Amino acid sequence: MKTIFDTKTVGELVGRINSLQANSQAQWGKMDAYQMLKHCTLSEEMFQGKKQYERLFIGRLFGVMALKGILKNEDPMKKNQPTHPEMKITGTGNFDAEKAKWIELLQGYARFSNNKFIHPFFGKMTTEQIGNYVYKHTDHHLRQFGN
Repeated sequence: MKTIFDTKTVGELVGRINSLQANSQAQWGKMDAYQMLKHCTLSEEMFQGKKQYERLFIGRLFGVMALKGILKNEDPMKKNQPTHPEMKITGTGNFDAEKAKWIELLQGYARFSNNKFIHPFFGKMTTEQIGNYVYKHTDHHLRQFGN
């Protein structure tokens, strides 16, 4: 399974991100291209320990099972997955700056050291699970915009 900890995989994702345009249209979901970028930068900051979010009660009940379902094979994540309320983005911002920030954060996984990470929905995650999930989440949102 692909992982964000593989430099070749990161390079492929960066190429896909660079092909995004501010006017790229989503194939599903409610976010526009900027909102998707912002959502993804918040996600990377969370995994890298720069932001923290409260555990969700529903995650305590179903989080482990949901993570296993997502990581059970290499299939892409399903469309229209739930989003943590604090990661739902509204409004607009600087598309190019957010794109550059996302790329920088993805490249930062080369120095990843957050082995005590607790996801607000999935709970405690191993470094391997983080690597696989971050790849799948990134791929999911790039597919959302046809990249």
